[in-house]
Amino acid sequence: MVNAMLVNEFLKEHRKVQEQEATIVQLKKDIEATATCQQKQIDVLTAGLQNVSDQLGLSRPVPQAVVRNP
Repeated sequence: MVNAMLVNEFLKEHRKVQEQEATIVQLKKDIEATATCQQKQIDVLTAGLQNVSDQLGLSRPVPQAVVRNP
């Protein structure tokens, strides 16, 4: 009787552990997908900032040195 109770308790806990392991695997996949998506967004934003920076560099007048006679 005690052995059957122990086996049942073990099986119950074992199922819990298996469910937790499956949850962990899924969460890791979700994190990886999120990180990949965020990296793509960062790359797009970085490219956009570079374009704006390049355009600003082209549109700025070139500084000229002014020589003053005392």
